[in-house]
Amino acid sequence: MEKIPMTPTGHAALETELKTLKSVERPAIIKAIAEARELGDLSENAEYHSAREKQSFIEGRIKELEGILSLADVINPAKLSGAIKFGAKVTVVDEDTDEEKTWQIVGEHEANIEAGLLNIRSPIARALIGKEEGDSVEVRTPGGDRAYEILKIIYA
Repeated sequence: MEKIPMTPTGHAALETELKTLKSVERPAIIKAIAEARELGDLSENAEYHSAREKQSFIEGRIKELEGILSLADVINPAKLSGAIKFGAKVTVVDEDTDEEKTWQIVGEHEANIEAGLLNIRSPIARALIGKEEGDSVEVRTPGGDRAYEILKIIYA
């Protein structure tokens, strides 16, 4: 199976979520199912069916997280330098609007565009990989073609 690149921060967040699901959510849902069973007829017991559905979701997410973490390739950006690659924090300016944006290129399981975490498989990240400060990149996005100039690259 293919390794999944992620930053130490992203890896820690997934481990924390997994630990919470196993140590807090799973016991709570088991208790909720037991309490719902005590209410009698399971065929018409909405609490029971709701709890079982939530249990199914939790168990599925636990399996998903365990799979992701087993394939994780944790890359520490602080040990990198040079042209843009995984983990780089890149500041760009939109050549049309002069709007500055800063993104960090991260793995797909930790990506969150609102938080400035850009999926390495996104069109923008793919266009930025391998470029240097001062370079200009053309990106075809769902919102149309964009041109960015790279202002700063930081590995931290």
